Formats: sequence, structure tokens, C-alpha cells
Amino acid sequence: MSAQKDIRSLSLPEIETLFSTWGEPRFRAKQLYEWLWAKSAADFDSMSNLSKSLRARLQEEFSFAGLHEDKVQHSADGTIKTRWLTHDGHRVESVLIPVADDDRFTVCVSTQVGCSLTCAFCATGRMGRKRNLEAAEIFDQVVGVNRQCTEAFGRSITNVVYMGMGEPLLTYANTMRSVELLTAPAPLGLGMSARRITVSTAGIAKMIRKLADDGFRSNLALSLHAADDKKRNEIMPINESNNLKALMEALEYFYKKTKNRISYEYIAFERFNDSLEDAAKLVQLCRRQFPVRVNIIEYNPIDGVTFEKSDENRLNAFGAYLAREGVTVTIRRSRGKDIDAACGQLANK
Repeated sequence: MSAQKDIRSLSLPEIETLFSTWGEPRFRAKQLYEWLWAKSAADFDSMSNLSKSLRARLQEEFSFAGLHEDKVQHSADGTIKTRWLTHDGHRVESVLIPVADDDRFTVCVSTQVGCSLTCAFCATGRMGRKRNLEAAEIFDQVVGVNRQCTEAFGRSITNVVYMGMGEPLLTYANTMRSVELLTAPAPLGLGMSARRITVSTAGIAKMIRKLADDGFRSNLALSLHAADDKKRNEIMPINESNNLKALMEALEYFYKKTKNRISYEYIAFERFNDSLEDAAKLVQLCRRQFPVRVNIIEYNPIDGVTFEKSDENRLNAFGAYLAREGVTVTIRRSRGKDIDAACGQLANK
């Protein structure tokens, strides 16, 4: 075993096999695994029910490549943004979004260092993609932000959204492994409800189908942002290879197989995608063979981008049109704008 191998990259069967070669009883593997995930240990020394000699050998053979808190910022609205330092010197961000009047405390996690998709309105895409985050690094964000939530609000987080830096379906195996760790019952994971987790994608049709085939149990959000291919191509280059027809067919397949909740995320840009004509096109996408809800999001400005957020009257008229047509719609006001923690702003500033 390489001294550089992260202990958390091993599965329970792999640890059991390893411990067998070391002459350790089988139950010790499960004890170690519980420390790694259900108890979220950050080092071997804290694993008190393992012998000192076993802890010493683990320390010698393996590393603990966890995230370390680099900087924390507090917004006037209660939002908390955290920048984490990886073991190899990269930085990623996650956000705690408290909605006290709704009793929700949501953590928004990142899945990649940067992003390769270059959406025109997003600061993260301007960074490029440095590497994918490991499942353990995604898991660490949830654990770390949950600790912050408990300290700041006296409550545990209630929801997890994969809407931070990166495209979750382009690091598919690591994203799915992290969801498994969050939802597996103790001692194999944190025991969160799968229905409290939402994975957001810019739209990769074949991977949406793979989610369905793999029995994905959580919610799915499509970052839509335009209801016709011409406009969507302009702001989201991924649409050129994953057009709306392909995406709608993939979502129909996904819902047919899973019955999981689907939502559209729709950032409203002033006089680009916020007219009543745009709303009518969006209504048509909401009348496919699956139920969907629409979350209209205020645009958050980033440096060097000419888009502006929709005028309040236009935004409200857009939402009212959808509601009259029977669409379940929510207009979400941005949180954490003053600390660059809002949608599209994560760029390690």
C-alpha cells in the first residue's frame, strides 16, 4: 500500500480484505468504516475503539486527504460561504443557506475545482476545470457546513444541493458515491433522506438516463435558463450537443423509471429570456410527460459579463404568467450576494 493512498478511497470489502492480511478480526473493518463516515473522523488518533498499534499502522500506511477550512464569510442575510483547501492546494467553495422561517438549512456543495462548461453568466466557468473532487471531499463539505450550522443556528442541515462549483454529472462516479455516503444508514453513512438531496445539471442527456438506469433516488434539477435552443446555445454551449429535445426525452425517461422530483432552474436576464413570449415557451416545456416545478432565480452580476438581472415588474409578470398557466413556480431571491455566494458567483474570490 502506498503511503499516499487516502484511507477513504477504500470500500468496506477492501478494508476487510486488508485487515484479514494484517491478522485483524473482521469486525475491526466495520469499526474503522464507521469512524470514516458515520462518525466523520478527521484522523486516526480519534478512533478510540481501535488499538494503538492498529492506529499506528494505519497512520503509517495511509493518508487522510480531507478538506481544511481556508476562509469563512458571513452575509448580512445569514448565508455563510466557506472556502476549503484541498490536500493538493486547490480551493473550492460551499455555501450554507439558512431559511429560518421555513425551517430549512441547505448546504450547496461543489463537485469540481472550477468547471469546464463555460456558461456565459457563471463565474465558475471562467476558472476552467482543474480536477474533479473525490467523493470524500464532497462529503467533507456537508460535514463541515453541518458543524457550522449547528454552531451558528443550533440546528443540523436539512437539505443538500449539488449546485456549487462544477458539473456533478461530469464527475458521475464521485457524485454518486458521495450521495451514497450521505444516505447510507449508520455505520455505513450519515443516514440522510435521499429526498432531501438535489443534484443539479446543466444538461447531459446520456448521464440523466444513466441516473435513471442506476436507480437514483434523489431529486434532479435542470439548469434550463432558456426555453428555446437558439437562446440556450448562446449562453450555455453544452446545449449544442445536448439540445432541448434530447434533454426533454431524457427527463421523461428519468421520471418514468424513478418518479423522482424534477425542477427547472431559470435565471431571469433582463430582456433576454424574461418576456411573456419566453414564458409561453417555458410553459410548453412544463407540459411534457412528467411533473415539474420552476424556480426562477435572480441573476447575480459577475465581473466582465454584460447580463443584468430582470426588472422586478418583468420578473413578477413572468412568474404570474407561469402560475396562470398552471405551472408550479417559485421566484427565489438571491442569498449571499454581498459575499459572492449567490448562484453563479462561486469563483474563490
